[in-house]
Amino acid sequence: MSRAEGKWACGGSSGRVRPEPPDGVRSDFQRDRDRIIHSKAFRRLMHKTQVFISPDGDHFRTRLTHTLEVMQISRTIARALGLNEDLAEAIAFGHDLGHTPFGHTGEEELHRALAPHGRSFRHNEHSLRVVDLLEREGAGLNLTMEVRDGILHHTGKGSPSTHEGAIVQTADRIAYVNHDVDDALRAGIISIGDLPKEPIEVLGERMSDRIDTLVRGMISTSEKRGEISLSGEIYAPFMSLRSWLFENVYRNPASSQKQKAGAVVKALFEYFLAHPEERAKSDPDDVSETVDFVAGMTDRYAIATYKRIFLPRGDIFA
Repeated sequence: MSRAEGKWACGGSSGRVRPEPPDGVRSDFQRDRDRIIHSKAFRRLMHKTQVFISPDGDHFRTRLTHTLEVMQISRTIARALGLNEDLAEAIAFGHDLGHTPFGHTGEEELHRALAPHGRSFRHNEHSLRVVDLLEREGAGLNLTMEVRDGILHHTGKGSPSTHEGAIVQTADRIAYVNHDVDDALRAGIISIGDLPKEPIEVLGERMSDRIDTLVRGMISTSEKRGEISLSGEIYAPFMSLRSWLFENVYRNPASSQKQKAGAVVKALFEYFLAHPEERAKSDPDDVSETVDFVAGMTDRYAIATYKRIFLPRGDIFA
């Protein structure tokens, strides 16, 4: 079976929530990609944390550079497998639009803040809310069903319904595991000698080698199995490296100012929930509207807003 036949066939979209006439130049998935790239939420990603909050260097990843790396990996795999590159690209560009300021620290804090209200916060679910309801002054981007599905299921419960969505789901992990190790090395949180020996022996010592091993492994295994997957020989050490990263970088207090960042998000949520006249209007429900407002903030806007509201002002603090 060739890559362009059977399971790997590249079909069109099954449609949008609100039907639209064909573009005449671009495919449905190209239009989705362009709508995401030109959205306000996409532009805000450049000022949102990946792992390191307010790093003292110019070369640390942001949520935007992470998104670009996920897109590059996804498109490479999709092309090699003869799948729809435009669909993979659109899902990758949109997968993290719902991330809060301060990365997963902000996400976890919003989740805790919502618990007393009987609600939860997951960035993948909020990413879908962004493209469906919050962009274009409440009109949303009206993306295709396939892109919406890929955005929602790039993490969390459930599985993507398309091969391209499955590619982005794994490409997201490939990207962040490797570039977060690279950033942690740059920050001095860890050293090369700290990296777990067995996964590094299989995947490679350099970031580029590890990504190459994982991408090539994903392509060859997917071709053999007829489904998007990694072989056990690569998947096991990859997940071992990921677990090591969680324990030694993400949960390392030196890797981010987690406590301070979490306090900022918590304080902003509570303040704007109590002061509805001061927040942007996006939803008649106070809790949802407050979540939309705080989650949409960039790191620097959240910090500036926190200072304006909570810190004393006057000549002595100028």
